Amino acid sequence: MKKRLGIISFFVAIFIAFIVIWNYSYQVGLEEAYTPVIETPTGNFIPSESGAFRRFDDAGLDYFNMPVDEGHQRSLATYYSNRAYPGAPPSIPHPVAKERSFGGNTCIQCHQNGGFVAKFDAYAPITPHPEMVNCRQCHVTKNTNTTFKDFNFSKPKPPEVGLGANNALVGSPPMIPHQLQMRESCISCHGGPSAPKEIRVSHPERINCRQCHLPKTNAQPNVDTSTFLRQFDQLNEK
Repeated sequence: MKKRLGIISFFVAIFIAFIVIWNYSYQVGLEEAYTPVIETPTGNFIPSESGAFRRFDDAGLDYFNMPVDEGHQRSLATYYSNRAYPGAPPSIPHPVAKERSFGGNTCIQCHQNGGFVAKFDAYAPITPHPEMVNCRQCHVTKNTNTTFKDFNFSKPKPPEVGLGANNALVGSPPMIPHQLQMRESCISCHGGPSAPKEIRVSHPERINCRQCHLPKTNAQPNVDTSTFLRQFDQLNEK
């Protein structure tokens, strides 16, 4: 009798253990399947801005310690010359290896951390958004100078640069005269030898730029970009 009770107790214990383990596994499975809902922050908040600080550690200060070659400096004139309008993605001013190449295979190799590229005899600007590897979705090459004719589109005037141009008060830190979307990493355009000489910051090691420099306005620039949109043929396309 005791032997039977022992066997029955053994199987009951195994059954109870099975129930406990199965229930625990089921509850864990529910937790893994749950996706927490993160409320969208309100106010003047740029979600990808924190990435600028994380990437700064990767690039390091070596980039800023590079000697500036006076013969290869960029200017604001060249900075704006390869943009359809201020704020537009810059076109690619050099040949590309493959027309369909993008991301880590080509662009990021030079533009993630910058530096002098002997092949193009120029400094490679650091991209402010290396995580967006499909570079060619926005940046295009300039393949011809003769295909398109002049038209009536005129570029909006770029922000003024110089002493007192963007200062709220005399001697105060200049305010940011442009939108920050896709340009959250200030040091990409304002630090290192590839930065245009007119806007190269004197203190790139203070990476928290927006602690002192604030946007002049949150309003989107009023730029008529309809010229650059594809014009659909209403008769042949739906």
